[in-house]
Amino acid sequence: MGAPLFLFDFDQTLVAYDFRKRLPALARGTGVSQYRLASSWWAGGHEAAAEAGDPDSTEAYLAAFREVTGAALDREQWIAARRAAMTPIPGSIRALRLAATLGTVSLLSNNPIIFRDCLPELEPEVAAILGGNDLVSAVLGARKPARRIYTRALGWFGVDARDAMLVDDAGANIAGATAAGLSTFHFDRDRPGRDADALERAIRDFAADVARRHG
Repeated sequence: MGAPLFLFDFDQTLVAYDFRKRLPALARGTGVSQYRLASSWWAGGHEAAAEAGDPDSTEAYLAAFREVTGAALDREQWIAARRAAMTPIPGSIRALRLAATLGTVSLLSNNPIIFRDCLPELEPEVAAILGGNDLVSAVLGARKPARRIYTRALGWFGVDARDAMLVDDAGANIAGATAAGLSTFHFDRDRPGRDADALERAIRDFAADVARRHG
């Protein structure tokens, strides 16, 4: 043991994400109004439930979406709408690549199973760097900032909290990780270029600290 674990949020950390672009794309693809989609699926709590692991497969997610909204959404339409809302943050992806040279990297993102299954198509560069370490909340059965998602992620990799760092844009998620004993980097979505440089320094410093403790 002794190698650091770097856990990265996805939306607003590795990519900029704008739900206001995703919803119109879904409406165009399915022929169901934005209002119906938002008021039935998202406001009805179904996306949050999917992020916690219910439904637990891509097929079940799409079937539930169809049942709740009346929209016959397929995998390709879901990918197209999700991708329409995403813009990669080059500096953050560069920092992820750096972290992969210094320890283990993984996502730790509030997202449903369909997101994990489609990640190689949504963001192939990120997926390639992660190499299969694509933890999402649906896999762990809990959403950030609940303490158990952090402890379950640590258990997944067999890593002590002191050897793990979370990179996330949400203050509540940072607070939850801190309470669970992880080191953190609070990424500022409003200044991604500047914060990406600071993130690289934090990654190097954390890796050096872990190496000293295990030296």
